[in-house]
Amino acid sequence: MRKQYNLRKSEQGLKAWDVHRLIELSKKLPVKNILLSDIKEVNEPYWFEHNTNLPTCADVLHHMKLVQEVDLQYPIILCSDGRLMDGMHRIIRALLEGYQDIQAVQFDVTPEPDFINIPVDDLPY
Repeated sequence: MRKQYNLRKSEQGLKAWDVHRLIELSKKLPVKNILLSDIKEVNEPYWFEHNTNLPTCADVLHHMKLVQEVDLQYPIILCSDGRLMDGMHRIIRALLEGYQDIQAVQFDVTPEPDFINIPVDDLPY
C-alpha cells in the first residue's frame, strides 16, 4: 500500500495521521456495518481539500484507478466522532456498485496525530 495520510485542519495547524499506523491500531476493533449515506465526507472535497490548485482531470483519473483496485473486504476506519480516517476509495467503489452500507471500524478515542502543523508537501512519503 502506498504511503498516505489522513489530514484535518485544526486550530493547531494541519493534523496528519499515518494511515499505516491507523490500520495497525484498528486491527482489533469490532467491525460494524454503517450506511454509506451517513458518511459526510462523500459530499466534501475530501481528496482535494488540501490542494493549493484545483484538481486536474489527471488527478481524478488517478483516483478512478485506485477505486477500481480496492478490496471491499477491508473495513474503513472512522475516528471517535465518526469522521473518515481511511477508506474513501472503498466507499466510492461501494457506491458505484450500488451498496447501501459498508464495513467499518471506529476508534473509541481518536489516536493522536503523527504530525501537527507540517505542510502536506513536507510529510515523509
